[in-house]
Amino acid sequence: MRATLMYGPGDVRVEEVPDPVIEEPTDAIIRMTYTCVCGSDLHPYHSMEPSQDGVHMGHEGIGVVEEVGQDITALAVGDTVIVPFSWSDNTCVYCREGFNTSCVHGGFFDGAPSAMQAEKLRVPQADGTAVVIPKGTDESLMPSLLTLADVYPTGYHAAYTGGAAPGKTVTVIGDGAVGLLTVLAARQLGAKTIILMGRHTTRTDLGRQFGATHVVAERGAEGITKVLDITAGEGSHVVVEAVGHLPAYEQAYGVIRPGGTISRVGVPQYDEADVGFTALWGKNATLTGGPAAQRRYIETALPEVLSGAIQPGRVFDREFGLDDIAQAYRLMDSRQALKVIIRP
Repeated sequence: MRATLMYGPGDVRVEEVPDPVIEEPTDAIIRMTYTCVCGSDLHPYHSMEPSQDGVHMGHEGIGVVEEVGQDITALAVGDTVIVPFSWSDNTCVYCREGFNTSCVHGGFFDGAPSAMQAEKLRVPQADGTAVVIPKGTDESLMPSLLTLADVYPTGYHAAYTGGAAPGKTVTVIGDGAVGLLTVLAARQLGAKTIILMGRHTTRTDLGRQFGATHVVAERGAEGITKVLDITAGEGSHVVVEAVGHLPAYEQAYGVIRPGGTISRVGVPQYDEADVGFTALWGKNATLTGGPAAQRRYIETALPEVLSGAIQPGRVFDREFGLDDIAQAYRLMDSRQALKVIIRP
């Protein structure tokens, strides 16, 4: 089969690799029909250590079940399924508490020998991981369903764990797909004021359509001042940091109000950050967030997508075949594309 491997910064290749096979009775083999490039894929695209063997890429997907292990009961050959970025049994103590990304039998697809920017995928713990899409679902809904593998549940996780609720002010830092879908989730959760901090007009225009009441293009101290002006000097109840870089975190604690919550879902590209008096302690502010447990949210969001109540697939603005995936990375890296669907 063909699969995407990254060999170093900017070096993305599609190569022939062995087809995945059933290794455990809880496995399933999926033929990928939709996958995509994630903003978090751009972090290794910039800075990964060169690899002689390459690293398999891709952690968001929809596909058709081709083969199942002998212990599989929830899936059948021919089912179309959503596969989130981590696998989990969905029954262990952490899964039951809503943290599937910490499953005692779990793991993450990126970097695994069978990742999703490929023609086929081995899904461990497939009964607990994959979610069946109803037969006969309109093909036009597939982009929105694809977002349920990562970016919409990540945005929802950010808003939910941050405490977005009716009457609250939510500030979202970052106008990538996760930031925009955090705006959508904050609106779903009833937030009164939603401030999107981003500089790319085509993206922030979509953010307004998703529910942003204000857009702040400024960064750093100027951006902080602008948010404080919007909130009458009080700051934001909830701040979502959807970028992963230190300046975005510093901006977050600059606009959080006393007693507020910062929720980080941008994959951190730094190891140390201020949590002292100025940043958090002095404001009685809470820091939360982490890798979103997509499996926790998919079944709740699925009916909303199928009914058309939400359309998170609007974050996709390009589509390529697998052989052109290197171009998809380049366009997203240069901000010429927001998020690219890949059709293996």
